[in-house]
Amino acid sequence: MMTAQQPFTYHAFVELAAADPAVVGLVLKGSRAHDGMITEYSDYDLYVVLADGATTDLTRFVGYRTPELDLVIISLADFRRAGMPGFERYALARARVVLDRLDGGIAQILAAKARLDADEAFRDSGEWLDAYANSLYRSVKNDRDGHSLAARLDAADSIRFLLELLFAMDHRSRPYNKYLEWELARYPLPGWDTGMLLDAAHRISTTGDGPLQRRIFAHVEAAARRAGHGAVLDAWGEDLDLMRP
Repeated sequence: MMTAQQPFTYHAFVELAAADPAVVGLVLKGSRAHDGMITEYSDYDLYVVLADGATTDLTRFVGYRTPELDLVIISLADFRRAGMPGFERYALARARVVLDRLDGGIAQILAAKARLDADEAFRDSGEWLDAYANSLYRSVKNDRDGHSLAARLDAADSIRFLLELLFAMDHRSRPYNKYLEWELARYPLPGWDTGMLLDAAHRISTTGDGPLQRRIFAHVEAAARRAGHGAVLDAWGEDLDLMRP
């Protein structure tokens, strides 16, 4: 019989876990859950969801990690809360159900993580909009004043906040950088041309292109005002003129 000290293959562990009645769900995340993203270095990142209060020998695998298999042993209650909010939310939003003993309940939990509710999306969008405007403003001001390195660094920061904003406005978590192109190819952002957006993100991040930053801001401002975030923008007063084309 294998022990936790002996390396498990993914398939052997899934067979072991599926035979344990304490396990209510198995969820695969990461590159193995993204079609076309698997490489020779891809491991299996697996959530093992246990019934609340269950007793099982599988708890001996807490912290288990090998080059092939990375396990998270978690109670159902904690699984519901995982990434809500948090960095793990996108990973779970695009995760794959391997086992669901809750008659679709595990899938429903993942679906809930994939969509921000209206209040959360509005609040987050307002915060990311202000952060985006702040970095954009600093970038174009530094460029005007001859601080080229600072301008480029602020421009790169602005792209991070821009992406957070655009995904929040679509009630979604921003994907990790590794999956940005994968995500947009399959789930484009409404009102944005994917190729144009990715090209702008590349050019602004690498060159700090001021005119391009301003053109992108014009699109963002229009969308943000339609979404009810005019007050966030108006708080910038006359400084908006420096951000606009």
